[in-house]
Amino acid sequence: MPRSRSALLTHTLAALTLLALASAVQASPSNKWRLEFSGNAESSGAIVLRISPVGGTPIEATIDIEDGTSENGVAKAVVKSLKTQLPESGYHIERDDGEDVLLKKKGGAADFDIEIVSNTVKGVRINPDRE
Repeated sequence: MPRSRSALLTHTLAALTLLALASAVQASPSNKWRLEFSGNAESSGAIVLRISPVGGTPIEATIDIEDGTSENGVAKAVVKSLKTQLPESGYHIERDDGEDVLLKKKGGAADFDIEIVSNTVKGVRINPDRE
């Protein structure tokens, strides 16, 4: 029996180590992010983004998108919605090239991560890039 407990403990520790490493690899905060939108909305739905400032409280922003919205329209809706849901003192939000959204920290604000929590809008793809 001691041998199987030891094996279980070893496997558990290995799994926890892998989880910790995966979390560390995923967390790569930046001072500026580009969200590239492609595809037109083939259904109504919502995009949920999580903005996580280093040392701060994550903010989940929900953006409602209507069926038939173009990729440029999706980017425009994201900018408009983020401007109402994020603190103006911490972030500058703008569209670039029509279908891209730039999100930059302001002044002394912390670097941050962006995560796409969910996207229920059929046909719309989102590619986040650190800049």
